[in-house]
Amino acid sequence: MSHMGPARVTEPRGAAAGGLRLPRHARRGDRTVDARIARPGYRHDIEGLRSLAVLLVVVYHVWTDRVSGGVDVFLMLSAFFLTGSFARKITAGRPLGLGAYWVKTFKRLLPVAAVVLLAVLLLARFALPTSQLQPIWRQTWASLLYVQNWELMRSSVDYYARDDALISPLQHFWSLSVQGQVFILWPLLLASTAFFVRRHRSRTRAVLTGLFLVVLVGSLAWSVYETSVRQQVAYFDTTARLWEFALGSLVALLLPSIRMPRAIGEVLTWAGLVGMVTCGLVIDVAGGFPGYFALWPTLCASAVVVGGSTGGSAARLLAWRPLRALGSSAYGLYLVHWPLLVTWRSVTGDTHASFLAGLCIIVCSIVLAYLLTRFVETPVRSWQWGAASSLRGLALVATCVALVAAPLAGWQVAEARRAAKIEAEASRDNPGARALERGYNFEANPGAPTLPLPSRVDREWVVLDEPCAGALKPSRADIAEACTQRSGVDRPARTILAVGNSHTQQQLGALLPLAEENSWQVAAILRGACPFGPRAGDAGCRAWNETVLDEILRIRPDAVFTIATAAKADAADEQLVPGIAEYVRQLHEAGIQVIAVRDNPRFTDNMLNCTLSRGVEACSRPLSDVLAPSNPAAALAPLGAEIIDLTDRTCPDEMCSTVVGNVYVYLDDNHLTWTYAESLAPALEARLAWR
Repeated sequence: MSHMGPARVTEPRGAAAGGLRLPRHARRGDRTVDARIARPGYRHDIEGLRSLAVLLVVVYHVWTDRVSGGVDVFLMLSAFFLTGSFARKITAGRPLGLGAYWVKTFKRLLPVAAVVLLAVLLLARFALPTSQLQPIWRQTWASLLYVQNWELMRSSVDYYARDDALISPLQHFWSLSVQGQVFILWPLLLASTAFFVRRHRSRTRAVLTGLFLVVLVGSLAWSVYETSVRQQVAYFDTTARLWEFALGSLVALLLPSIRMPRAIGEVLTWAGLVGMVTCGLVIDVAGGFPGYFALWPTLCASAVVVGGSTGGSAARLLAWRPLRALGSSAYGLYLVHWPLLVTWRSVTGDTHASFLAGLCIIVCSIVLAYLLTRFVETPVRSWQWGAASSLRGLALVATCVALVAAPLAGWQVAEARRAAKIEAEASRDNPGARALERGYNFEANPGAPTLPLPSRVDREWVVLDEPCAGALKPSRADIAEACTQRSGVDRPARTILAVGNSHTQQQLGALLPLAEENSWQVAAILRGACPFGPRAGDAGCRAWNETVLDEILRIRPDAVFTIATAAKADAADEQLVPGIAEYVRQLHEAGIQVIAVRDNPRFTDNMLNCTLSRGVEACSRPLSDVLAPSNPAAALAPLGAEIIDLTDRTCPDEMCSTVVGNVYVYLDDNHLTWTYAESLAPALEARLAWR
């Protein structure tokens, strides 16, 4: 997973609005220091620092696929500017104008973002696999509404969304969402402080310093903990990032009282610069961010800001005109570089750019960023009509949202209607595995679309209707939460409990039609990446399986349905699920039948995307390359298990094709589509002796 996130500072340029302004040095004393907050001085070096941060992000993404820490620098700097501007207003006793601030902020951010989102929708329509439409639609809405980090948090812990998130051209919007949320929260905190200061006649800087110290300590502690237990969630979690904003706020508040010799400031600035540039090279930050690893780039940036206030060669380097010129397009550069990189990867099939290819991507990104700034951001920002009142500004914000929302919603509705019509008319044109049954006369219709439609693969995960209830409800709360069952089965003739991983889940697609015909109740207790065996998976999986076994023995279903073997991607090294024989023996002794199903093949490529881009023949694999010559589950038959092997239906004629009977067999690199699994029902019925 690639990690991204610099963002545009929200303060407008110019002395009146704050811009890139910092307090000048003055005499000590709290009232004097508070006054210094209100007297800014322009810092060209910080504009260069912003440019350096975005360049680090782009360069690291294009050539190293590592995290640079530039994201964290941008988050810190945005709070630095925001806090300085509001603190000056509080000190001067001026109205904070929260509504006007929010309108002005999002009026600057949304126009360019809207153009990029529209461009990504066009990219999805013409250049990306149609199987990615659903996640891109979701992430477009999330990015537009500044909740993309929440969407990615959900995806990062959703076993079934892993593949969707990997190639998203919108993943980089997560940091803009975090920043947008803080742009709502921070002014509220500052407004509460202003009320407290006026009511208690307190000193602005002291109160704000105390407030942001509390936020920094609390958020950093949470960030370290959450990163240690679920790093993928912590990376996108706003609460795990608040301390970076708090650090920027503290630098803005404390900088006026910091004095140091120019030589020390020079050393501090150079040390900060070197630390920023080398952060991602020295440590593998991708697996440890945000946590305490993020202290490295943020403290380095703080050192640059503090040390640069004394001047010196490092500050002059950052104030270099070409570097500052890039800073004006930093927001656009961040927005466009990642979609361009994703497009290049999708078109070429390469995961890493050569020096020349990477250079082309970066140059194109800079050019597009300049055009966006020149012809979108600057005209909208300087448009007098939109700046005349907050109401007009709000109308402009709403227009930007509508420009993306209207075509997106229209596309989704049109695609849903088209898909519903095609699926309603599908019959003999899409038999799937039924076409392999003896006596079935299937003639392919060249004009019939292959099902499932790639734009609807998110509906291809097999699901049961309702939570387990009554005698099927597990006693353990965590197991009960994972247990689902068919609805509307009052007096089942038989009860089957499916256990294991997502491959068991997908094979349920073949079992459910039989359950409906025979009035069987089917329930499932499933856990992604956790096959049913006492020595399968990690420690958490093994503990889970022991608890599930106890629940099975308590519930006492008529049969247990599970995947008994574990295939390996593009390898003929297929083995029994570790320890499953012990479970089969225990269940057989308890009078519970075990239906042991052979695993389906697994691959290194996403078979659906491969088929869409390269065709069926190019993506199909010989059976001998992906499964063992004989079924390892046969060893369970003497223990009383009923062995089900549907390999001849997933890989007919010794070839694992990606399309059978005009139905896509796989929805990713290792899971069957529900549509195809359902077509396996006749084959399963013919081989299932248990009744």
